[in-house]
Amino acid sequence: MTRQPRVERAKTTRVPVRLPEESASGQWLRSIRLSGFAITALFLIVLFVVVLAPSLKILIDQRQQIAALQASVQAAKNAVGDLTAQKARWSDPNYVEAQARGRLNYVFPGDYSYLVLDDTGAAAGTTANGQPISDKIQTTEVDWVGSLLSSVFTAGLTDAPADKIVAPVIGNK
Repeated sequence: MTRQPRVERAKTTRVPVRLPEESASGQWLRSIRLSGFAITALFLIVLFVVVLAPSLKILIDQRQQIAALQASVQAAKNAVGDLTAQKARWSDPNYVEAQARGRLNYVFPGDYSYLVLDDTGAAAGTTANGQPISDKIQTTEVDWVGSLLSSVFTAGLTDAPADKIVAPVIGNK
C-alpha cells in the first residue's frame, strides 16, 4: 500500500451568518409537536366529517320535505273543514233563501224589490281627488310629438348635469 501524499487545503475562514429573526407566528408554528395520537385523532375527525356529511344533508332534506308535507296536509284538513261547514250552511233552507235574495235578486210573490242603480249620491260627479267627471269624450291639447322631440334635443345638446335639467311636463304649456 502506498500512501498518497497529503494535500493541504487552503484555510478558509468561517464567517458567522446571522439568520433573520423569526416572527411570533413562525415560533408558534414550530412549537407545535404532532404525536401519533394527534395525527390519528385528526384523521378520524376528517373521516367522520367526510362519511357523515352526505348523510346529514339527506336527513335535513328529508326533515324539510316532511315539514312541507305536514303543512300541506294541515292546509287540506282546514279546507275540508271549511267545505264541510259550507255544506252544512247550504243544507239550511234559510241560508239558501238569503243567498237567492242577495245574489240573484229573487223575491217571494207579492214582495216588492227595489234596485238602486246609483247609490253614490251627490259625490258621483267627482273623482276621489275632487276632479269633476265628464260624460263627454275629451281630447288632449298636448303636442306629444313636439314634447318628445324637445326632450330628446334637450337631453342631447345640453351641458348641464342631469339633475339640473327640467323636462317639460305633458299637459302644461
